[in-house]
Amino acid sequence: MIVTPQTFRFDQPLPLRSGATLPAYELKVETYGKLNADKSNAVLICHALNASHHVAGYHADEHGQPIARSEGWWHNMIGPGKAVDTNRWFVIGVNNLGSCFGSTGPTHTNPATGQPWGADFPVVTVEDWVNAQARLLDALGIGQLAAVMGGSLGGMQTLSWTLQYPERVRHAVVVASAPNLTAENIAFNEVARRAIVTDPDFHGGHYLREGTLPRRGLRIARMIGHITYLSDDVMNEKFGRSLRPADGEDPAAVAELAYRYSTQEVEFQIESYLRYQGDKFSEYFDANTYLLITRALDYFDPAREYDGNLSAALARATAKFLLVSFTTDWRFSPARSREIVKALLDNGRDVSYAEIDAPHGHDAFLLDDARYHAAVRSYFEQTVTRSVKMEVAHG
Repeated sequence: MIVTPQTFRFDQPLPLRSGATLPAYELKVETYGKLNADKSNAVLICHALNASHHVAGYHADEHGQPIARSEGWWHNMIGPGKAVDTNRWFVIGVNNLGSCFGSTGPTHTNPATGQPWGADFPVVTVEDWVNAQARLLDALGIGQLAAVMGGSLGGMQTLSWTLQYPERVRHAVVVASAPNLTAENIAFNEVARRAIVTDPDFHGGHYLREGTLPRRGLRIARMIGHITYLSDDVMNEKFGRSLRPADGEDPAAVAELAYRYSTQEVEFQIESYLRYQGDKFSEYFDANTYLLITRALDYFDPAREYDGNLSAALARATAKFLLVSFTTDWRFSPARSREIVKALLDNGRDVSYAEIDAPHGHDAFLLDDARYHAAVRSYFEQTVTRSVKMEVAHG
């Protein structure tokens, strides 16, 4: 499945929850499948921190051939014949405002100054993203979604959709998410942000004007984040306490290991892996985007306006729900999903819940797991399809 991104421009300013207003802006979008005649088969996918509009399929080279390793971040979930079957559903992937993958963000030009927005880009929230996505649906002529689906931060957006636009969402699929962040999660985000803003190349967030990039800070931020995405079991199984270079008979390897001991630079395989992930991340992700998106994560809390009462907050939701969690996900634990389930049941809502015993930690929502994918497939094939048919039948 070859896909081509599209750019949608919006000239009407977008009021933000911070009180600021974003002037004309663009959203980068990809779609998969075909919108049916009555526009009842649209499914919106909301992305997590470092993902984008490129949800599924492959990008093509100049000869129209798929580029190796260019598959979308949820390619194993979405596509022809997959759990979210694009032979049936018209799937929409949209890059959030403030990102660095095509939608208007800190790397774009601030029309007021002619310089990159940098640190002057306004604070955005989950609710702001949902409002921007709603405008996109208006542009596509889609009044109501068959489903909204997302994992992690994307799950928060999905939940927010059911509260901000309850009449526009028939189903919500919330995967490995939470109704808000715990203090521990906020702490991890803050340490990562401090790594970035204290990088000498950060320049108060205006590093592009200075011709620099705060790569060191981004590397550390990614390393911190990556630790939280994996379970202890997976890290032990993959890396254990193995040193790199590995112990062995090779004289060169033994000499290298002895040197590392003498200079206190002994490198465990897990250290090497984290450095690799950090190096890779620092080459393609924007530091200001990282700050913006982690703040949006921190701020999200629909129960705040209801004195912390999540049941009261979710009373507005009218959609049917599927929630999925993973037993070893300690960043967005099953207990957090069960909080949402309970709050929805308190309001008499239709809720399905799957708790998957998987070893992969938070990253499990991106990986292949037959039980997880079967749960999503079953929900779309039975519950979502049935409700869409009933909606069409009743006009």
